[in-house]
Amino acid sequence: MDWQTSEDTVPSAPVTEADARLLLGRPPATGAWRDGDPAGARHFATFGSFRTESRASLPAFRIAYETWGELNPARDNAVLVLHALTGDSHVRGPAGPGHPTSGWWEDIVGPGGPIDTDRWFVVAPNMLGGCQGSTGPASIAPDGYEWASRFPYLTIRDQVTAQARLADSLGIDVWAAVVGGSMGGMHALEWAAGLPDRVSRVGILSAPPVNTADQIALNSVQLEAIGIDPRFQGGEYYDAGDGAGPSRGLALARRMALLNYRSPTELNQRFQRTWQSDVSPFGHGGRFAVESYLDFHGNKFTRRFDANTYIRLVEAMNSHDVGRDRGGVDDALAAVTATALVLGIDSDRLFPIDGQHRIARGIPNTLDGNEAVVLVSDFGHDGFLIETHTVGAHLRRLLAS
Repeated sequence: MDWQTSEDTVPSAPVTEADARLLLGRPPATGAWRDGDPAGARHFATFGSFRTESRASLPAFRIAYETWGELNPARDNAVLVLHALTGDSHVRGPAGPGHPTSGWWEDIVGPGGPIDTDRWFVVAPNMLGGCQGSTGPASIAPDGYEWASRFPYLTIRDQVTAQARLADSLGIDVWAAVVGGSMGGMHALEWAAGLPDRVSRVGILSAPPVNTADQIALNSVQLEAIGIDPRFQGGEYYDAGDGAGPSRGLALARRMALLNYRSPTELNQRFQRTWQSDVSPFGHGGRFAVESYLDFHGNKFTRRFDANTYIRLVEAMNSHDVGRDRGGVDDALAAVTATALVLGIDSDRLFPIDGQHRIARGIPNTLDGNEAVVLVSDFGHDGFLIETHTVGAHLRRLLAS
C-alpha cells in the first residue's frame, strides 16, 4: 500500500497553485485503463478459465505486463518485478498515451541499473484484479457489462497463481529473482514459499509475513469510506458521467492510506503548522498546508484508479498469511529455498520492521542472517520507493549472489 508513481514518491511538499490547477476538471467515474485506450508499452496475455481459492470462477482473464531487456537462450535471466497496491506494470518509461505517469522505479530498473536490463530480462505484470490492463472489476464481463461488484474475491495466492500462468506462457520455468515491495513483497514471499522450485532469489521489501489485525483494521476504515459514498452505488457506477462517480469516497480512502505510507517525522518537518495560503485556518476558512497536501493527492489518485479495484485489492492484502494451510508461518518460511534479501524501513508504521525480522529469521538462506536489512529513513513505508540508492545497492547484492 504505497505511492507507486514517480510523482507521488518524491518527498512530501506543499501544494502549489499550479498543482491545484491540474485538478480543476471533474474526475471520471473510474480512472481505470479501458479497452480502446492506448496500450502504451503494455503487452497482453490472455488465458482460459480461472478458479479462485474461494471457488469463484472467471471464464477467462488477461494479464497486462511490460518487459525490458532480452530473455537469453537458456531462459535463466528473467526477473519478476511486482508492484504494490496502487501500482501497475509501468516500472520505467515516460508518461504518455496509455500511461498517465512515468515509471515508478526507474532508478532501479534499467540499463546499468541495480536491476540491469543489459543483463536481466525484466517482467512487470499488473496484478490480477488491477485496473491498468489486467482483468479486474472495471473489465468487461462476458455479458457485455463491467464486472463491477460481481468481480470475485481474490487472495494473494490467487494473484500469484495468475502470475505463474504468465510465466508459463513466456516459457520461464525458474525466475532468476522475484522482487517486490509492500503488496508486491507479499506476492514475492508467496512465490518463494508456495512455488520454491521456481524462484532462485527473492527480494522482499517492506512486507509482512501476515497482515495483522491492526493492518486489517486500518484497511476496513478505507473500504468503508468508499462504500458510504452515495455515488458508489454498491459498485455499479461505471455509466456515471465525469464528477458523478465515487471520487469523494475513493479520495478519502487514499488520504487515510497516505498517512500510513509516510512517517510523522517527515510530515512534521515538511509541513510543521504552516498554512496553505494567507487565509487563516483559525475560523476564517483557511487550511493547514498538510490538509491541502492530502486533499490534492487524494483527488489526483481518483484520476488513475478505480474504486471497485481498490476494494478487491485491499481485500486481497487482508488475505495475506504465508503460513495459512502450511503449518504456520515458521513452517512456510522454512520451505523457502531461494536466496533472500529481506529489507524493512525503521520508520515504517504500516508494516513495522518486526515483521521483516520474522521473515528473515524463518528463511534458511538470507543475505544477512537472522535479521532483515534495516533502512534508516524519515520517509516511512515509502522509503523503499524513495531511497533508491540504498535499496539499489542491496538489490545488486541479491542479484550477484
